[in-house]
Amino acid sequence: MQNLGIEVLFEGSNFERLLGGLLVTIEISFISIAIAMVLGIVMGLLRTLNSKPLKFVLRLYLEAFRIIPILVWLYVVHFSFTPLLDIDISGEATSILVFSLWGAAEIGDIVRGALESMPKHQDESGKALGLSKGQLYRYILIPQAVRRMVPGSINLATRMVKTTSLVVLIGVIEVVKIGQQIIELGVIKAPNASFWVYGFIFILYFAVCFPLSRISKRIERRWQN
Repeated sequence: MQNLGIEVLFEGSNFERLLGGLLVTIEISFISIAIAMVLGIVMGLLRTLNSKPLKFVLRLYLEAFRIIPILVWLYVVHFSFTPLLDIDISGEATSILVFSLWGAAEIGDIVRGALESMPKHQDESGKALGLSKGQLYRYILIPQAVRRMVPGSINLATRMVKTTSLVVLIGVIEVVKIGQQIIELGVIKAPNASFWVYGFIFILYFAVCFPLSRISKRIERRWQN
């Protein structure tokens, strides 16, 4: 009987190792998302202020992450900036730093867009009631803008989870790297090992990202109604 290769997933501790690698991926993703949310909200609020120099700097920051690939940022920070500054940080820390800065830039733009899309009369009504700028944001603009921010923020979170597959290139031992190690050791016994290992990794990513996608669509549909 032909060896299908699926048994490579269950040899030794391969299955547990893949799940452990997935936990590393989830840890990097969700820590980065949490930091990005806090920084992004602050940046989004700052971008609505009437300060051209500040808007220019924050816009330049956003475009830097949109134009330059995340892989290049990972390489530059891990192999150039940290040695130049004589800082010894792990690949995981580098990944969290880069993903947090990228997420903050994108979340900031989502927050800015949501706030600036609010009808003008909302702002004018708040001022007529004697609300300060801070009260206007806290009680009127932000609560209404949240509905417009959540779907885009969840979609960004999904993109960040998928993009963590790049961190393998700076030495992070996450699910893709572990999959490569299993394939290298198991390909002699099972020529189809790569099919089953990468297929299982595909399922793991799908299991993490699909619920986020469904939650985003469900929230958007509910708020539209």
